[in-house]
Amino acid sequence: MNTDIQHVNGHPRPIDPANPTGPPPVNTDRPGVNTGRPTVNTPRSGGKSGDESGKKPSAATRLVGLARERYTFVMSTDARPYAVAIDGPNLALPLRGKTGVRQRLARLYADTFDGDVASQSALADAMTVLEGIAEDNDPVPVHLRVGSTSDGRIVVDLGTADGRAVVVSAGRWEVVDRAPVLFRRSGAMAPMPVPVRTPDGLARFHSMLNMDESAFRQMAAWMAAAWLPDIPHPILTCKGEQGTGKSMTAQMAINLIDPSPAARRSQPRDEKAWSRQAFTSWALCLDNISTIPRWLSDTLCKAVTGDGVVDRALFTDDDVVVLSFRRVLAMTTIDAGALAGDLAERVLMVELQLIDGNRRRSEEELDAAFAEARPAVLGGLLDLLAGVLEVLPSIRLDSMPRMADFARVLAAVDQVTGWQTLPDYLAASSNVASDALEGDTFGTALAALVTRAGTWTGTAAQLLEQLQPASGVRPPDWPKDPTRASGRVKRLAPLLRSIGITVDDTQRSKDPDRRRLLILTRTQPEDTSASALSEPDQASLWPEEPPPDPDNFPPDLH
Repeated sequence: MNTDIQHVNGHPRPIDPANPTGPPPVNTDRPGVNTGRPTVNTPRSGGKSGDESGKKPSAATRLVGLARERYTFVMSTDARPYAVAIDGPNLALPLRGKTGVRQRLARLYADTFDGDVASQSALADAMTVLEGIAEDNDPVPVHLRVGSTSDGRIVVDLGTADGRAVVVSAGRWEVVDRAPVLFRRSGAMAPMPVPVRTPDGLARFHSMLNMDESAFRQMAAWMAAAWLPDIPHPILTCKGEQGTGKSMTAQMAINLIDPSPAARRSQPRDEKAWSRQAFTSWALCLDNISTIPRWLSDTLCKAVTGDGVVDRALFTDDDVVVLSFRRVLAMTTIDAGALAGDLAERVLMVELQLIDGNRRRSEEELDAAFAEARPAVLGGLLDLLAGVLEVLPSIRLDSMPRMADFARVLAAVDQVTGWQTLPDYLAASSNVASDALEGDTFGTALAALVTRAGTWTGTAAQLLEQLQPASGVRPPDWPKDPTRASGRVKRLAPLLRSIGITVDDTQRSKDPDRRRLLILTRTQPEDTSASALSEPDQASLWPEEPPPDPDNFPPDLH
């Protein structure tokens, strides 16, 4: 037999002629590995949620779909995303938070999909998508408790679950089922009762307070003006000794304007704590203020005229959060000397009288009487505001005092009611300035120096060297150097002006050093009665009125 030799693994091996190929191949009966799998990275038809693939859409996709069916999404002017129910009240709901859309969507998801619970990651992904949808729209104003329409109507949110509001226009007001402007809510808000029209609403409120007629009328005018969102409002300051009911009076006033479960707040510890409080309420009351730090005095002044706080957003490096607001403020105090000069010019001081023992009522009794009278009191305040809106465009003042917009409102109140709130307010403001100056030892010494000299001229260093407190001992808040002394004089300038002392720091000395001079001059005190109502033909300050005819005036010979 002829055989061939084949070498396998280095050893000779004979080949059988009947089977020349050797042993059968190994694993030839097994199917090919991975031959049934599709090609890697090839497009899939229908995507992840497509019906053809047979796979269900993700929970995040379902959440976004549920949200878009029920809400529209907007961005506020301070760059905060909100959702507004399509078939619900005109309320802006935050996307996140305890009362936000996230919590509502989680429950809706469980109700829609047989109790299935969306994961936290799915909810977070859905919120990110909804925020992006909100950013596609132009920013819109989102109001807190009070807003205004483009045609000048005032809208007050009642804070009820159904979204009802009060719309006030010239000469009338009404309760509507859906607010014409967009409102947001906060946990610091409480519902308002539906106001009713009665002729004795304000009189019933006055009967609960121990203040004279002049003080009550000023406070009633302030409360009606508190619903005007576009003007600065002075800080209502309830002053009186212990037992005069300051805290209860301020609390009732705030709960008529902007009810809250915490109408009275303690003094904030820093600016961030204050901004958080101010962001959640339209009207706030700071209770039992004895001393006011410089930062808080400046912060309250900015909150009256309009404030803004910029802070870094959480968990980001470059995103910022902007809080911009103008607020209605009240506070209680025993001594007006705690007010700094610039803050003293922004207060409406009302003095409360000591309550007789036979007239004192328990807090429970007073709360019950107030709750019963609230709808009527609200109706009286809304009647007053409607009357103010009717005559306000024609109101003009001979001269413009500090808080000029509020002064115009007081003039309108006086025209509607026949009261004298504007003269009383101006006189009280002058007294507040004098009291605040008396509470400042540096300001008192400065006034005494100018009273003796008539006119004093010198540098801040010379002033600091020459001034001495009446006690002979400089208190801790006495300026430590000329720079601080110069700044203190500027802060005191409004108070000094109210008692007839002017401050001029625009001049320089004639020596080579050209040092800045302070010129303090004794003049006549400001005439607070000058800001009275003018005749209709003196309308140059207000553009809504036509200018006077020049033919009615003689030519200017100068």
